[in-house]
Amino acid sequence: MAATARPSTFAVLPVALFGSVMGLTGLSVAWRLAQPRYGTPPWIAEAIGTIALLAFVALLIGYGAKMVAAPAAVVAEFRHPIAGNLFGTFFISLLLIPILLAPYARPLAQIIWGLGAVGMVIFAWSIVSRWMSDRQLVAHATPAWIVPVVGMLDLPLALPSLGLPPMHAVMVLGLAVGMFFAIPVFTLVFSRLLFEEPLPEALQPSLLILIAPFSVGFSTYVLIAGQIDLFAESLYFLTLFILSVLVGRLRHAVACCPFKLSWWAISFPLATSAIAAIRFGTARAGMITDAIAILLLGFATLAILALLVRTLWGVARRELRTMSA
Repeated sequence: MAATARPSTFAVLPVALFGSVMGLTGLSVAWRLAQPRYGTPPWIAEAIGTIALLAFVALLIGYGAKMVAAPAAVVAEFRHPIAGNLFGTFFISLLLIPILLAPYARPLAQIIWGLGAVGMVIFAWSIVSRWMSDRQLVAHATPAWIVPVVGMLDLPLALPSLGLPPMHAVMVLGLAVGMFFAIPVFTLVFSRLLFEEPLPEALQPSLLILIAPFSVGFSTYVLIAGQIDLFAESLYFLTLFILSVLVGRLRHAVACCPFKLSWWAISFPLATSAIAAIRFGTARAGMITDAIAILLLGFATLAILALLVRTLWGVARRELRTMSA
């Protein structure tokens, strides 16, 4: 009896839960950027970063156990036309975690980033090959398709803190592939939202993923270009516009949709929006830009804290299967 129950328990753990590591890491970076500009206490960023690292280790162990106990479930998840894209959350986590580790264990951070960079490029290549090799259904064009694109945009973000030799070509590769594919994928998903049936309730929170190409693209472009120019400003204001549209949808989702682990899809876009606003507010100091940055940082913090508390409460009550459905 126990032998048969054990694999089924591991089988319900979704790979998309690595999105929680992305959101927590992004929030830690946002609070770290807020320190010199707004004088926030450093312990907040450190505490959130510690939680992100603990979440990453826990999920690494949990999903590793799933691969051993229920390999068929892992294969089925990877082959799924929607869920398969979310394996990118694991590789993105590998690209972001080094930002937290670099001040304390730079060699380890370099190794993790290297694994993440190679894995992300291979994963993005395999997903694009899948899209081009097999006929896709419009109904499958959901915001999850954005994840491989965002993953490539995350490629350069940790490099300044790692002390590696200059990798300008790698940075441009991430920006070029990420931004190029963001345009048609965003258009395809937006078209599906306009002309097809609404997304299922469980996928409604994933709409905020549509913000990520612009918010992450802003940070990546500014990192490479070294300045906030007209193109960077355009990405930032696109982030604000799309966020303002989707926040209303998010309010509706809170009212209509029971909590699922898929809600973690909102965490990384909110965190990267706050990061973009803080970067912009630092470069374009002013009452309005600072107010937007503080507002988005507060909103992202409250939302991610609520997700963390609700998830831990659900796990304590053994609701993992229900939350993963």
